[in-house]
Amino acid sequence: MNTPRKLPIGVQSFEKLRRAGYLYIDKTSFLWQLVQVSSPYFLSRPRRFGKSLFLSTLAAYFRGQKELFKGLYLEKAEEEQAAQENRTPWQAYPVLYLDFNTENYNDEKSMHTILHTHLVQWEKQYETDTSEQTFSSRFKGIIRRAYQQTGKQVVILVDEYDKPLLQTMGVNEELNEHYRNTLKAFYSVIKTCDQYIRFAFLTGVTKFSKISIFSDLNNLKDISLHESYAGMCGITQKELETNFQPEIQALAEKQKLDYAQALAALKQWYDGYLFHPAGEGMYNPYSILNAFDDKELKSYWFGTGTPTFLVNFLKEAHYYIPDLDGNVELDEEGLQTYRAVAQDALPILFQAGYLTIKEYIGDLKLYRLGFPNNEVRYGFLRNLLPVYSDVPFGQTGVWVGRFIQDIRKGNVDEFMGRMQAIIASIPYDDFPKAKLKLREQNYQAAVYLVFELMGQFVQTEVHCSTGRADAVVITADSVYIFEFKLSGNGSAEDALNQIQKNHYAERYKADGKKIVLIGSSFDEETRTIKDWKTEVWEG
Repeated sequence: MNTPRKLPIGVQSFEKLRRAGYLYIDKTSFLWQLVQVSSPYFLSRPRRFGKSLFLSTLAAYFRGQKELFKGLYLEKAEEEQAAQENRTPWQAYPVLYLDFNTENYNDEKSMHTILHTHLVQWEKQYETDTSEQTFSSRFKGIIRRAYQQTGKQVVILVDEYDKPLLQTMGVNEELNEHYRNTLKAFYSVIKTCDQYIRFAFLTGVTKFSKISIFSDLNNLKDISLHESYAGMCGITQKELETNFQPEIQALAEKQKLDYAQALAALKQWYDGYLFHPAGEGMYNPYSILNAFDDKELKSYWFGTGTPTFLVNFLKEAHYYIPDLDGNVELDEEGLQTYRAVAQDALPILFQAGYLTIKEYIGDLKLYRLGFPNNEVRYGFLRNLLPVYSDVPFGQTGVWVGRFIQDIRKGNVDEFMGRMQAIIASIPYDDFPKAKLKLREQNYQAAVYLVFELMGQFVQTEVHCSTGRADAVVITADSVYIFEFKLSGNGSAEDALNQIQKNHYAERYKADGKKIVLIGSSFDEETRTIKDWKTEVWEG
């Protein structure tokens, strides 16, 4: 019996990973490229995408821990360059490593505790100056003294710089503002102490903008959308197939798939992140490793956090929900907007990994965004449905399951009754009568979300353009074609006639399945589905 290999699930320490013999995909060529210059860098990636591990790898290199790099790209590169430059290889530098991962930032004291704890630790190494009272002045003094005492420039590594900001965003704006002002002063030290710094690298989820906390640190190089570093975090298709063959085979056997089918399923569920239009698609490493460990395809990454304030922002902004699946357009400035507000939640959705680049329109310099994969698509839509209806949070799967059971059994009346109840639950007072279109948009969003979420279990197509049925659901033996008429635009009979007149069913007749046409009308007075009519064509 083969012993399973050690998968580094949740391992963020490079030293622990290497000493304990965990499987490691060599990313040290990216590190080597970065350390050739001393510019401070910033990298934005979604949570659980390998940022902390990469930062830990940088720390090991700058501490001169040669033994950890045995057999990796960096081992040979460092030795060769040291010989060329006539210097000693694997030189150790003073490393200041600031980690924001270990705290919940629900009050002002939380972030102050993190900063103070790190500063005290460094002051024990490089002495204390009692005249330095503020966080920024203490940080500046530590950098200067570390340089003077060691004779080596300092390395500064900051992990998840924006965690205090993300946890308070949309929850406590006053505290969020205080955190931004504190961090702005703190990080400005990196520029003022430039002569003492060998290298600086900051990671986070959200990108900075010129009006954000890095405005004084204008020499910071953002490599988040740089083609050369697009593969720094995450797993490429080649890396997946080269490094995980035993795990892919074990998953395939457990799920009763062949090897090619298992690869296709992994790609559909966890691939698709793109950090440069010309870069490679990246797999989410957290989800992939968990899928291999469990030998199941589930929503691992999405289950670790719910962007509640973001889904609420989308509703407040009256955003057209179907566009999230591949029709969001932003320019480069839009992608790097820092602050999330109800009118501008899309940049944070991109930066946090809920949307990714699907296409770059070069002549217009526009990025078209959409969900990266099925894990994110269905996870995000599951969180949206309760916002547009009275479906309880955490119960979306149960409700969608009931729709699926109805349709599989051919119970159209039960299916439409459930749809009627969901639409009736949408708050009537959200918009005045003068904003009828916005009210209709909420009704349409609820219908869209139900059908899209059904796509996890049966084949569905949801259309929102003229000349095509509103929704189609295909089961093992039947095809259901839906047409909805809203706000006086026609009766259920009219909707049924539209399906017939426009020949929506023609493309499905060759399959030999039963075809069920469902026309439905909407009653503005009762604010839900008024009635529906069906017609059945036997295959």
